[in-house]
Amino acid sequence: MRQNQHILTIATAGPGMTDITAEIADWLGGQQIDCGLLTVFIRHTSASLTIQENADPRVQADLMDALDRLAPRDHPYAHATEGPDDMPAHIRSMVTATSLQVPVANGAMLLGTWQGVYLVEHRDRPHRREIVLHLSGE
Repeated sequence: MRQNQHILTIATAGPGMTDITAEIADWLGGQQIDCGLLTVFIRHTSASLTIQENADPRVQADLMDALDRLAPRDHPYAHATEGPDDMPAHIRSMVTATSLQVPVANGAMLLGTWQGVYLVEHRDRPHRREIVLHLSGE
């Protein structure tokens, strides 16, 4: 069994979903591991990861709207040191995911036809987010 690791740095523009599927696939294609398991991990507590539909951008808009209703910015949270978007970002990160696992075959992710891997930015301003990719396999 072999293992490889890489860190992607992704710039976000503020709240929203950034498709990182191509960046992951580019790295994965050069690893010479045909069969294995890819772990995708975000090193932050106010952004998250998800696998979602990549065909209709309205899905992403609806998901962001649902997260806004789940954890509104105008709620009087006790933790407000870093601004009104901070605690809602932590809640949204908690109910989505900070890591994903994707099976790999023939050197490619076994995503479904309409699936993409997304970084979900929950803060109001742009950030540079680090995504750790860890591939194990043969």
